Amino acid sequence: MKLKIASFDFTCCEGCQLQLTNRESTLPDFLDLLDIRNFREISSEQHDDYDIALIEGSISRQDEVERLLAIRQHAKILVAFGTCACFGGVNSLKNSFPVEETIEEVYPGMKIDTLPVRKVSDIVKVDLSIPGCPVSKEEVERIVVSLVTGSLVTLPQYPVCMECKAALDTCLFELGEICLGPITRAGCNAVCPTGKTPCLGCRGAAEEINMTAFLDLVHERKLSKADLKEKLAFYNAFEAFRSNET
Repeated sequence: MKLKIASFDFTCCEGCQLQLTNRESTLPDFLDLLDIRNFREISSEQHDDYDIALIEGSISRQDEVERLLAIRQHAKILVAFGTCACFGGVNSLKNSFPVEETIEEVYPGMKIDTLPVRKVSDIVKVDLSIPGCPVSKEEVERIVVSLVTGSLVTLPQYPVCMECKAALDTCLFELGEICLGPITRAGCNAVCPTGKTPCLGCRGAAEEINMTAFLDLVHERKLSKADLKEKLAFYNAFEAFRSNET
């Protein structure tokens, strides 16, 4: 029997879901493995019986909390889908400012229902996380196929730097940039550094990173502490390490 799957969006841009649905070359074969029960970008049908729930986006309102709790009750496997769901994402930058000030700045004179941004695992149990901003189409397909076939689901444990070296890219530290590639989980094929854009760590920390050595590298090269702080905070993916950033 096909695996019943549903996808839901919360506070996000829906870019991760679009990544999956825009993969035209493999989408028909991929969908043939699945019974889509709820996925707005693919079908207008909506059903509450599903085995796997993909959750895109962070949680920033009380109604989202209640909706997420209801989805968790239905889902046998709940997947945090993308950086916003896994870590809070760019939306977490809001938490650095007083809520009243941010509302008045963006929605002057209006009453807005909003809460501090939280990642999905702050609210419910997450069975599997697929990071990325946006997610990698190939990685999502591989993981979903693994779930369908009952195979082992894995994510790379090594850092982006290894993919960067394999692509023969020039290290951005050599160009005077702070790049989070040495401490970020691989799996994106180093797409940002290959395009000469520093990694901002959207996939979160690699396994057993040496944060001390990374900070020493930044300081030895006399790179900006403010730039480092901004990069580590951008996706909220290094929250556990940010107290040591200086």
